[in-house]
Amino acid sequence: MCQWQPGATVSGAGRHDRDNQPVSSTSSEPPVVAVVGPTAAGKSRLALELALMLGGEIVNGDSMQIYRGMDIGTAKLPPEQRRGLRHHLLDVLHVGEPATVAEFQGWAREAISDCRARGVAPVVVGGSALYLRAVLDEFEFPGTDTAVRRRLEDELAAVGPAELHARLEVVDPAAAEAILPTNGRRLVRALEVIEITGRPYRATLPQHVYAFDRVVQVGLEVPRDVLDARIASRVEHMWQHGLVDEVRELERQGLREGRTASRALGYAQVLRFLSGECSEEQARLATIVGTRRFARRQEAWFRRDPRIAWLPYDAPGLLARAMDAVRSVG
Repeated sequence: MCQWQPGATVSGAGRHDRDNQPVSSTSSEPPVVAVVGPTAAGKSRLALELALMLGGEIVNGDSMQIYRGMDIGTAKLPPEQRRGLRHHLLDVLHVGEPATVAEFQGWAREAISDCRARGVAPVVVGGSALYLRAVLDEFEFPGTDTAVRRRLEDELAAVGPAELHARLEVVDPAAAEAILPTNGRRLVRALEVIEITGRPYRATLPQHVYAFDRVVQVGLEVPRDVLDARIASRVEHMWQHGLVDEVRELERQGLREGRTASRALGYAQVLRFLSGECSEEQARLATIVGTRRFARRQEAWFRRDPRIAWLPYDAPGLLARAMDAVRSVG
């Protein structure tokens, strides 16, 4: 196994940080580095810079970037912007294939373990909070009951997600607060787990215990008004660069039937436009509003984790400060 020392460049030349200071390590395996925070905070850029500094590779932690063809609406970095770094867990599935948190956990942990076994620092980046927690923390998934799941899915189709959300508020208020009232898939899962385990759904979520040794999480914080403006700008950019055409093509490939991919922000709204349920402008505005709400929920999720080292998104010397956080785990 390679003896890893942080600070190695991607070419392998030198083993120093940005200030040309050597960084020592007592482990033969590199740490697991995660860059987290709300959408549009600048995570991808920082993750790339960290991976270059560490001689690492990127592991995608976004639940929708695993889908082929979902590029514009997920802000997936095109190959020419990946700085020559290997990226794991991009373009894994067809848009018609469902994906669960448990499956994502297995794929991501395999990629992380592969990186570390080769002496390469895995830099996990994404804003899908539950997915990231499932990957980084000890998290055993409750079983499933086909009959219970089918009954709840039938109820969802009959009465809609709002009714299921109201039911969840009664039996598990904390879970109801964490799940969007429109997210029928997660509502069904929460109610299923409560029924088959007899425990609150929130009790089955991961504790703050890492599944790997030497993990560091760097979070990017952005003032709310600035983040709102960045989100609006990002959505406008997506529209200008062909999101509607992307969704139209993916619809031909089966996006509308995909249980997971069809619910992605931007894609769900454009699908409504393409089916005549709203105007294109209404779809664009709904994407902005929905993304802002999602960003607030991301912040709430991440803020509950006391292990994250938070840095201002525009901090002078941001990369050096992030490297300090990495250095803290040896």
